[in-house]
Amino acid sequence: MSDPKSIRINKFLSEVGYCSRREADKLIGQGRVTVNGQIPEMGSKVSENDTVHVDGELISEPKEKPVYLAFNKPIGVVCTTDTRVEKDNIIDYIGYPKRIFPIGRLDKMSEGLIFLTNDGDIVNKILRARNRHEKEYLVTINKPIDYDFVYKMSNGIPILNTVTRKCKVEQTGQREFRIVLTQGLNRQIRRMCEYLGYRVRSLKRVRIMNIKLDVPTGQWRYLSQTELNEIHRLVKASSKTHDAGHRR
Repeated sequence: MSDPKSIRINKFLSEVGYCSRREADKLIGQGRVTVNGQIPEMGSKVSENDTVHVDGELISEPKEKPVYLAFNKPIGVVCTTDTRVEKDNIIDYIGYPKRIFPIGRLDKMSEGLIFLTNDGDIVNKILRARNRHEKEYLVTINKPIDYDFVYKMSNGIPILNTVTRKCKVEQTGQREFRIVLTQGLNRQIRRMCEYLGYRVRSLKRVRIMNIKLDVPTGQWRYLSQTELNEIHRLVKASSKTHDAGHRR
């Protein structure tokens, strides 16, 4: 009989603040995680009596307070926690004294707001696509914008075997626009523009949910308790809405 207190390894690594569940799955798939000295299968569970290592490092329950940062990522910095692979990774760039990891991604050539934390639970709640949390971007493209571009971007573009959700798009200059997304497909804005025959020259995220970008490029700050309270409220409210929808 399995231990009723056991949890999946990816959830364990998330809850102790090592990395997000998505990152944990990658580590497990790469054979970098061991449980009691053995490489586990994907989806395996661990209990409080098991010993978990990542790259030979013992992973134990956290004894530190959760950390929540808002960082203005510069162009050229890569949103990965794998410091062995990318020399321009976000973790080494920030140099924070405790283990943290990014919530979501911004591609290497994009800049702007990204959260970092050691709270794996909040990562999953914010990234859960069904919760439709807003992310706002300022974008410059290579050709003048017209009404057709704004209309099509707003109403859905077929990329990555799906059609993007309707979103808010506002022209702010001859070749500049503001866009608010509620999903996070891979390189979504760049792919949407390319489908319409445009290329992105610059892309900057200026807001995630209730948090606006307000620090200089390359700098970070702690999220305030008021900001965190609102994030938790938004996450809780959107989850309840989703659950109610499924009951109908």
